[in-house]
Amino acid sequence: MNAITRRTRRGALVLAAAAMLPLALTACSSDDGKDKASSDAKSSAASDKATDEGTDSASGGTSSDEPFGPACASVPKDGKGSFDGMAKDPVATAASNNPELSTLVTAVKKAGLVDTLNNAKNITVFAPTNDAFAKIPKADLDKVLNDKAMLTKVLTYHVVGQKLAPKDLENGSFPTLEKSKLTTSGSGESFKVNDSANVGCGNVKTANANVYIIDTVLMPKM
Repeated sequence: MNAITRRTRRGALVLAAAAMLPLALTACSSDDGKDKASSDAKSSAASDKATDEGTDSASGGTSSDEPFGPACASVPKDGKGSFDGMAKDPVATAASNNPELSTLVTAVKKAGLVDTLNNAKNITVFAPTNDAFAKIPKADLDKVLNDKAMLTKVLTYHVVGQKLAPKDLENGSFPTLEKSKLTTSGSGESFKVNDSANVGCGNVKTANANVYIIDTVLMPKM
């Protein structure tokens, strides 16, 4: 093969290589675009997940404002005695629709405190259940129920003149309408009042009060 022929073939190879170069560059550019699109999609998905988690976290924050405790299971699921129903009525009326608080409601009526409680603004009521009243010997309970002044003193001791959130109960001391103080302690969903009464269902909302249903009647100093 003479020199002219060799030069001609080298020239042809160079031209062929030059022709292939744009195709190779185009392919690389296409692959890079695909990789970038895939990366962008992953970043977007991660961002969406973070947003969703943030929303869930925020929702978790609001759930802490819901009623809590094992005794909440006995509250009716619907109707006036349900959580939604009680939220629409003032506290004495709301309590009258809860079958677990019928003894308390009877006591409130005997003491003439229905209007006082219903017309009060932004209060907290620690509401003893029927079982809580049943712990008191019958003779003693009858004596209290038939002595209006004593009954009023006992019942108003269960009322604080401000709305208390669960976090307020962690280590609290609050003046009552009876003019003395009660104490609260605990955390999470476990709280005590005066170190004797357990909160069985807490943070129940009524139109004018927060209610904490308790398993023991609180007794002020007589």
